[in-house]
Amino acid sequence: MKKSVNIANKTAPIVAFLILLVIWELGVRIYHIPGYILTGPGQVLVTITKTYPMLWFHGSMTLLEAISGFIMAIAIAFIMAFLLDTLFWLNRAVYPLLIISQTIPLIVLAVLFTIWFGFGLLPKILVVILVCFFPMVISFSNGLNTVDPDQISLFRSMGASRFKTFTMVKLPAAMPSFFSGIRISATYSIMAAVIAEWLGSNRGLGYYMTLQQKQFAIDRVLAAVVVICLLSLLLVKLIDLLEYLLVPWNRKHLGQVWEN
Repeated sequence: MKKSVNIANKTAPIVAFLILLVIWELGVRIYHIPGYILTGPGQVLVTITKTYPMLWFHGSMTLLEAISGFIMAIAIAFIMAFLLDTLFWLNRAVYPLLIISQTIPLIVLAVLFTIWFGFGLLPKILVVILVCFFPMVISFSNGLNTVDPDQISLFRSMGASRFKTFTMVKLPAAMPSFFSGIRISATYSIMAAVIAEWLGSNRGLGYYMTLQQKQFAIDRVLAAVVVICLLSLLLVKLIDLLEYLLVPWNRKHLGQVWEN
């Protein structure tokens, strides 16, 4: 009985997604919507198969920008959260600045970075870093702040240093929260790279979408959107796998995704 319920839970999103695709396809065909306004999922699939080399050419650049900025954001977020947890005065001084940094529109930052650093990889990576590091810092900091104080007191009473207390008590307890922030940022990374490419680039899915939009090639625009969604989903699943491997004490909260 339990197995059948698990199967139903897994198939329900797939069935709902397929129903939406059918409704979309029927709506386009019944109402004879012009192709330069909206194309059906069948035509989008055909376009993907025909333009696969071009999508791969641009998608590989977007993925490179996203992963580069994402990895750097993880390192920066980890160091920042560690310093904020260790130095109280730094927490009081920097935390409001982190909040303010997220109020700046992403498009403005992308434009400024393009003006300052040109049309290469650097401005795109910087945009990805700024978008991705904030959820990770906040999630990791909250995880560090919610560690059981009795455990910390016990370790300190046994003569453990601050670093030992951090690595043996705080870090393991806060890792699930950290991975929650990483998972959220993974979905943002591709989006941030695409937005940066919209405003100044000569390669990437954002650049490709801009060209196709100007030509009213909606099927190619939607094909690029599908690739963006697939890349984002791939990154999220990769993070799930890494959490399953690196944080085994949290596997029961992952719903045993990888065990099944």
